[in-house]
Amino acid sequence: MGLGSAPLSTATPIYKLPKNHLRPAIGASPAALRSVQKSIAYSWNERRQKLAVGCSQMSVDKSIIDEACELVNGTELTIEDEGEVIPAYLFTAVKNNNGTGILLLSDIFGFHDSATTDFAYRVACNGYNVLVPDLFRGDSWRKDRPQALLEKWIAKQNPEHVARAIFASARWIKDELAAAGISNKLGIIGFCFGGGRVIDILAQDRDVYFGSGVSFYGTGIDSSVASNIKVPLLLITGDEDALCPTTKLEEITKRNDSAKMVVFNKRGHAFVHRPTAEEDADAEEAFVIMRNWLHDGLLVQK
Repeated sequence: MGLGSAPLSTATPIYKLPKNHLRPAIGASPAALRSVQKSIAYSWNERRQKLAVGCSQMSVDKSIIDEACELVNGTELTIEDEGEVIPAYLFTAVKNNNGTGILLLSDIFGFHDSATTDFAYRVACNGYNVLVPDLFRGDSWRKDRPQALLEKWIAKQNPEHVARAIFASARWIKDELAAAGISNKLGIIGFCFGGGRVIDILAQDRDVYFGSGVSFYGTGIDSSVASNIKVPLLLITGDEDALCPTTKLEEITKRNDSAKMVVFNKRGHAFVHRPTAEEDADAEEAFVIMRNWLHDGLLVQK
């Protein structure tokens, strides 16, 4: 059964993978990655000095010794954008680097939240160079804030300001790769708030920076711009997610034949990057679907 014709009521994800298609393996289990995350080492080329980017080494817990620590290097950096500074994390694959960049857009809790950095680390373990920018310029939502203020905080996030930070980050990683003689298109992934921005950015980009996108349960989605998206777009949500209803995603797939939707039964918001159980089969399958989508769109097609 094809992607577009699969029923939404199926108990498994709509998108099923061809078993005979070779794709890169996941580098480590989620549990191992959570441990390894604490011992990320600093590594990146000194070309950054030419690009007016400041760097600082992320903290390293030397008491943790794990072979998987060699898989990914992590750097905390800043990107200059017309006089403003965008903090970011960069995770780069070491042994199996495929020369492809991924922009990862966070949920409302920001680029430094452990759920986001853990996910970015795991994506990088599959060979990518993952840049996670601060979309909120130091003002991400905090869990200790009154919930009644959330809508007011969201309204403060200027779409043009957020888009500028995203495109500045895309230019930065594109320039870094170009300096190494690599001209691959970037991938873009987003969760929740960031998932909605994936759609906005791809509609504005029109196949300049990005070659493929994945939106996890996006919020604040404007489906009217979907026809402007010129690259493959994967939409993942749960059928019990009130913040990202399937009807909104269906509008996108109707407007754009390159957009495909995956719906998990009986799952709510944020189940992939914030699973409620140590071992979550749905979260794991969603990750594999995303990984294969990016592989096909960025590596097979290049």
